[in-house]
Amino acid sequence: MRECAPELAWVDGSLLHLTLKFLGEQPAERLDELQAALATVAGRHRELTMTVGGIGAFPNFRRARVVWMGVEQEPRLELLHHDVEVACEALGFELDGRPFRPHLTLARVKDRPSEERMRMLSRAAKGTDYRAEFIVRSIDLMRSEPTPSGSRYSVVAAAALRSG
Repeated sequence: MRECAPELAWVDGSLLHLTLKFLGEQPAERLDELQAALATVAGRHRELTMTVGGIGAFPNFRRARVVWMGVEQEPRLELLHHDVEVACEALGFELDGRPFRPHLTLARVKDRPSEERMRMLSRAAKGTDYRAEFIVRSIDLMRSEPTPSGSRYSVVAAAALRSG
């Protein structure tokens, strides 16, 4: 995929993550309440298996802004997302009214590549047969720091899901 469109801002594999809720920039004073809310949510959920596979683009490959790998719809993941949304709403964050479309961002499109380049990328995506399962063990509160070479992420707090 990278070879088809090297000009895209490809995410380093070690930085791939699933966003349950984007909070934007927050003051350090909110950390304790966010950590407590996520711990409460995590305590109500067991670890779950997340299956990834299939590559697409938002909104589509012709007008792509993001290239992603899909996350299989899983009722327990949907419920975890819902509970995180509700917990954050109780802290004054706005509910995200869009449908939850779980995905892993593989690349961001900054400067629009040629149509031919995007057709090549679309064909490569259709020809990619990848599927993997991961055990989701925690909800992590992440800090995103933009840098010239892309965002750098760090875990600020982690709330373990119940095992078993």
